[in-house]
Amino acid sequence: MMKKDRTRILVECGLMIAMATVLGYIPIFQMPMGGTVTLCSVAPLVMVSFRHGAKWGVFTGAVHGLIQMFLGFENVLYCKTIWAMLGCILLDYIIAFAATGLSCVFGAGFKNRTVAAAVGTTATGLIRYLCSFLSGILIWGAYAPEGTPVWVYSLTYNGSYMIPEIIITTVAMTVMMRVFENRLFAARV
Repeated sequence: MMKKDRTRILVECGLMIAMATVLGYIPIFQMPMGGTVTLCSVAPLVMVSFRHGAKWGVFTGAVHGLIQMFLGFENVLYCKTIWAMLGCILLDYIIAFAATGLSCVFGAGFKNRTVAAAVGTTATGLIRYLCSFLSGILIWGAYAPEGTPVWVYSLTYNGSYMIPEIIITTVAMTVMMRVFENRLFAARV
């Protein structure tokens, strides 16, 4: 890859991170102790994956996760131990958002790019949900109501915002893929 191409892709990744960050500030619904349904804030990260492959997608997602962490650092400060902080940083931010860069991998087996986008977006959304679920059990379990198993609390609390987020982002990516299929996306793995 030529330096000019790398620079163009890097600039595009930066723009997509900025777009994802701005869209993250447009909440549709917010949970009281963290978690928001946004206006497709993850879609730009998924687009990078389908346009430039998993390497650039994971890089872009991880950088976006770090930015989200710094913008909402008070969430990390609620953790009671250094290990909980580290777990929060990894599960709630870095791994969760880096996983969106794997959308093209999960969609690779489908010839129809619209189906590939839907499957890839849903799969990586479910990975983000799994990260939130594990974080809810391992780090935030103390907030579960008395008598409620921690795993049930984490599954329902995180599902209340992650499932709508997955659906909205999948629909948006499906529409975008149909509209811009031949002009924007080069589905590479």
